[in-house]
Parts: sequence; C-alpha cells; structure tokens
Amino acid sequence: MSDAPHIAQKASFPVEVAEGKTYFWCACGKSQKQPFCDGSHKGSEFSPVKYTAEADKKVFFCGCKHSGKAPLCDGTHKSL
Repeated sequence: MSDAPHIAQKASFPVEVAEGKTYFWCACGKSQKQPFCDGSHKGSEFSPVKYTAEADKKVFFCGCKHSGKAPLCDGTHKSL
C-alpha cells in the first residue's frame, strides 16, 4: 500500500521560471519551501520531480500533489 502525498495547498503555485534552469518539485507535499523540494521526503517512497524550464515564463506548479501532469497543475485540486 502506498502513502498518499500530503496536500500542501488546494491551489497551484504560480512561479516565474528562467529558461534552462532546473527546478525540483516537491512530490511528497511536506517541503517547507513549496512548491520545491527541501529534502523532507527522505525515508519515504517519494522523490522530487525534475523540471527544466523551456522558456522564461510563468508556470503553475501543482500544490495538491495529485496532478496527472506533475509537476504542473492540471486542476485536480478542484475535486479534492
């Protein structure tokens, strides 16, 4: 049986990303640096998800940790 991720918030995290920069999205939901990983997943089955920005733009990282398009928001938080 797998653990469900902690819901950090029932909304996305809008972030201005920089082209070529790599980000590590928190998949467990316990990071104090949401939406990014701070190592809180250690000892769990969760691992951060690597995201490399394709352009300078605003993206919406998943806050509920249940997105089918992780690390980006797909609106799943609306049904939780």
